[in-house]
Amino acid sequence: MNTLKNKKAIITGGSRGLGKATAIAFAKEGIDIAITGRNEAVLIETVTELKTYGVNAIYSVFDVSNYDEVKSNIKTIIKEFGTIDILVNNAGIAAFGTLNDMDVNQWSQIIQTNLMGMYYVTKEVLPYLIDKNQGDIINISSTAGLNGNASTSAYSASKFAVIGMSESLMKEVRKNNIRVCILTPSTIASDMSINLGIADKNSEDSVLQPEDFAELIVAGLKLPRRAMLKSAALWSTNP
Repeated sequence: MNTLKNKKAIITGGSRGLGKATAIAFAKEGIDIAITGRNEAVLIETVTELKTYGVNAIYSVFDVSNYDEVKSNIKTIIKEFGTIDILVNNAGIAAFGTLNDMDVNQWSQIIQTNLMGMYYVTKEVLPYLIDKNQGDIINISSTAGLNGNASTSAYSASKFAVIGMSESLMKEVRKNNIRVCILTPSTIASDMSINLGIADKNSEDSVLQPEDFAELIVAGLKLPRRAMLKSAALWSTNP
């Protein structure tokens, strides 16, 4: 089992929900963490909490859908850490509406954030992992990327694309000892799903919690380097 202590990680969308739960789980393992997001006040609050675990925690404010911002800020993060070992591509947005009714700009922004944002961040981090000949990339998709449903065309399209991109990347970088893992969570009681009305913040016993997936991510990272968790889905035991 690999030790994770003193590893360096970047978590996009790391101040809330699954991103924050993953950051806390990493901090408990002794991983130094950079979290990214668009709300500086919330990022500062989360970083303060992470530091209580005795790790180096920093934050960076940028929009993953803006490539220029991604290039500049990823470079700054890695310069401060000196290296990078783990990337968790978690940042994403969602909105629901029929293909005909959803505004074109909103449809496009979902693709730009969920797919292109993940591509931008990965493209900037990947050369460092290749140079080290080791690393881990965890890409958060969704069960909406496995099956489309009515009124989810934009979100599902973005998450289907994430799976395709991730599977291709996994086959490209295995030779570099880089593991790429695709996670497809069903409904999690995150800020996003609660705000969209698809989860209840008081439904802890019946809906997956962000901590459940964070635990899975840590377990996958601890596997011996010869083993790679290619993909995984967690479902609630309650229908």
